[in-house]
Amino acid sequence: MTAPQGALFAVLLGTLLLQALLPSRRVLIVTGGAGLACLASTLLGVATTPLLLAEVPWDVLVILVTLGLLSQLFAASRVFDRLAVAATRLSGAEPFRVLVVFSIAMYVVSGVVNNLTALVLVLPVLHVLLRLMGTRQRYVSWLLGLLLVACNLGGAATPIGDFPAILLLGRGSMTFGAYLSSAAPATLCALAALLLVVRAVVRPTAGVPRDPVSARLTRAAMEALHRRVRADRRLLVPAAASLGAMVVAWLFLPAELGVGPELVCWLGTGAALLMSRRLGERLARTGLDIEAVLFLLSLFVMVAAVRRTGLFEEVSRSLARLPVAPSLQLVAFLVLAGVLTGLFSAGPSMAALLDVAESLAQRLPGPAVYVGLALSVCAGSSLFLTAATSGPLAQALTERADLRDVDGRPIRFGFFDFLPTGLLSFAVIQAVAIAYALLAIWAAR
Repeated sequence: MTAPQGALFAVLLGTLLLQALLPSRRVLIVTGGAGLACLASTLLGVATTPLLLAEVPWDVLVILVTLGLLSQLFAASRVFDRLAVAATRLSGAEPFRVLVVFSIAMYVVSGVVNNLTALVLVLPVLHVLLRLMGTRQRYVSWLLGLLLVACNLGGAATPIGDFPAILLLGRGSMTFGAYLSSAAPATLCALAALLLVVRAVVRPTAGVPRDPVSARLTRAAMEALHRRVRADRRLLVPAAASLGAMVVAWLFLPAELGVGPELVCWLGTGAALLMSRRLGERLARTGLDIEAVLFLLSLFVMVAAVRRTGLFEEVSRSLARLPVAPSLQLVAFLVLAGVLTGLFSAGPSMAALLDVAESLAQRLPGPAVYVGLALSVCAGSSLFLTAATSGPLAQALTERADLRDVDGRPIRFGFFDFLPTGLLSFAVIQAVAIAYALLAIWAAR
C-alpha cells in the first residue's frame, strides 16, 4: 500500500468507525472526514477537490431526494395509517398472526417509501395494539426485531426502496426491471424462510396470553380508536399516479432516449408536488432530507478519493488471485460485504464495495454479483440494531411508548434485545444471497 492509499484509506476507515461509535454526531463526523479527505488528496497529489466533487454520483442524490419528497407526500395522505389498521384487523390480535401480518406490511411499505417513514407511520399503531392485547418481553423483542428486518428486505426488494438498490439503479449497474424481477423473489424467499424458522424453532409467542374474548375486545378498541382515520385522496391520488407513471417509464422507456431514472424521478415527483398545491410547495421548501444528502455527499467524496489512489483496483485484483473458482471468490466477497455492513452500515459499505463488484461483474453474471451484493448488504443491515438507521428510531419510539408486560414490568428494546433476531436474520439472508448468486451463475452457463 502506497502512502496516498494508506493515508486516504485511514481517513475513510477512521471516519466510518467514529460515526458508527457516535451515531448522534455522524453527519458532523462524516462531513469533517470528507474535508480531511479533500485536503489529504490535494496535498498528496491524488486529486483536487473539484475533481473529487465531479466524481460524485449526483444522479443518485437526485433520486434519493425526490423519492424522499414523494414518501412524505404518501405519509401526509395517511394511506399507511389505514394499512396499519387493516393489518390489525387481519391479524385478529392473535400473537403470531400479528407478527406475520405486520412483517409483511412493513415489507410492502418499505418497497415504496424509506424505512424511517414506514416505521414512524406503522410502529405507533402497533404499540397501541401491544398495549391492548397484553404481551411479554421476549415476544416484543422478536416482533420488533422482525419488523426491522422486514423493512430491510422490503427496501432491498425494489430499486427505489433503499440506498443500495438506488445506487445500483443510478449508476446503471442494473435496469429497473432486471433488478425488480431478480431481487423481489429473493427477498420474499428470505422473509418466508425467516418466518418459518421463527415459527418452528424460536416460538416467541410461548407464554403470551391468548384469550378469544380479549382478542375481540382488542380488535373492537383498535377499530374505535382509528374509526375516523381516512386516507386523503387529494394527496394520495397525485402521489400514486406519479409513482405509477414513474414505474412505467423505468420499465419501458428505451435507453436510447437518454432519459435516466434520475430525470424520471425529478419529473414524476415534481408533478406530484404540483398537483398537491400548498402541501407540495411546503414540502419542496422544507421537506428535503438535508442530513441524508450531506451524509451521502461526504461519503461519496471520501470514496472517490480512495478510488483515485487505485486501492479498490488492487483489492479487486487480490480477490481475482484467490486460488479458488470465480463463484467461490464471489461467495467470499458477499460474506465480507455482509460483515462490513454490520459494522459500518449499508451506505458506506455499498458505496465502497460497488467498485469491487463491478470488477467481479466483468467475469461473472451481473445479477449474481449486484443482487447478491444488495442481499448481503441487507443481511449486514439486519445484524445489529445500530447497522441500519431504522434501528435507533425503533428503539426510541418503543421507549417513548412505555410498554409494559402482563405483569406490569417495563418492556425494553435495545441492542441486546435485538441481537438474537439479528444473528438469525443475518444467517438466513446471507444464505439466501449466496444461494441466489450461485444459482444465477449456474443458470447463465
